Amino acid sequence: MSRSNSTIWRNWVAVVMLGVASFTVVATELAPIGMLSAIGQAMQQSTSSTGLVVTLYAWLGAVAALISAMMISHLPRRPLLVGLMLVLGLSNGVAAMSHNFSLLLVARLIGALAHGAFWAIIGSLGAKLVSESSIGKATAIIFGGVSTASVLGIPLINWISAHGGWRLSFSLLALLSVVTAMMLALSLPTVSGTSRIGRRQLFSVLNNSMLRIVYLIAAGSIVAHFAAFTFIETLLSSVLTLPNTWITVCLLIFGIAGLIGNCICGIFIDNHLRKVLCVGLLLVGVCLALIILPIFNSKFITLLLLSGWGLGVAIVFVGLQTWIIRVAKKDALPASAIYAAIFNGAVGFGAILGSGVLEHWSVSVLYYLASFITLISLLLLCVSRKILTIKEAEI
Repeated sequence: MSRSNSTIWRNWVAVVMLGVASFTVVATELAPIGMLSAIGQAMQQSTSSTGLVVTLYAWLGAVAALISAMMISHLPRRPLLVGLMLVLGLSNGVAAMSHNFSLLLVARLIGALAHGAFWAIIGSLGAKLVSESSIGKATAIIFGGVSTASVLGIPLINWISAHGGWRLSFSLLALLSVVTAMMLALSLPTVSGTSRIGRRQLFSVLNNSMLRIVYLIAAGSIVAHFAAFTFIETLLSSVLTLPNTWITVCLLIFGIAGLIGNCICGIFIDNHLRKVLCVGLLLVGVCLALIILPIFNSKFITLLLLSGWGLGVAIVFVGLQTWIIRVAKKDALPASAIYAAIFNGAVGFGAILGSGVLEHWSVSVLYYLASFITLISLLLLCVSRKILTIKEAEI
């Protein structure tokens, strides 16, 4: 094998390991969602208080992403990423051994700092490992870990928690974090950092009209997804009255569809970004609206609609990140840091929005609202070219 081919092969291995790392990071963030009752009982806390281990984690991660972009962007990537995964492993390990809520919360917040720093630099790293024509494929692999953790990792973690306890789930996440750190140390080539990023560069990114539109689309679609997805078990068990075995099957199908969505992105996204993203948003919006209609209340149609949702949201996650990198160009790092902050903030806000809607209305209202927000994001995507053309004409 030539040196060139060897380098290319190693870089793609590194891309795959970055996908594993993103899976570990997102699984750590969302793992407590299905374990809140068990954690609350063990810590003698209410479910709402225990929910802070998710919402505070997401919001601190959002702030950490912006701060990290300014403070650690100059550091070489391999030791930085290895260190962040080890910190995440420490966070999960301490969480597993916690016997009071304060220590658990501190452990989670330490993990949130590593989480934010990870997303601040990971978004633009794939573009440095592969050729320009393969950036979309690399991004699909790296961010495939996000959708895989969201739709496959979380049900698996919850199953482990149900059979072995929530501490075992955190222990396994700690082990996975350490193993991932070791694999990144072996596979990731030397990638230098960038010059320090200041507030001026962040504001410069926000002055980009196209990026502002992408961020707005991202905020709407991510809030809508997590508002609905946080309560997917409530939908399947209480509204659709599916047995537990079928709920497991539904979540598995959802996850498999997400993996297929990542594959589709890898094939088409480099040449058809807008069209692929439009399809993803349309699938999510339509499936969220139809799944709660009584006329479609059958197991087969439920599986079909969940598949469309999982497929669509995977496309959306990868498509948005690819779009940001493509539009930002030389400002990919600060643009990705802002996107990471928006993503994490939207996760926390989506969960709170869903909880608030359920408290005053119903699951059906929640899913209609999530569908409406998603379709508004799709509409904004469709008219974004015209909006920018009008603004340029005014200038």
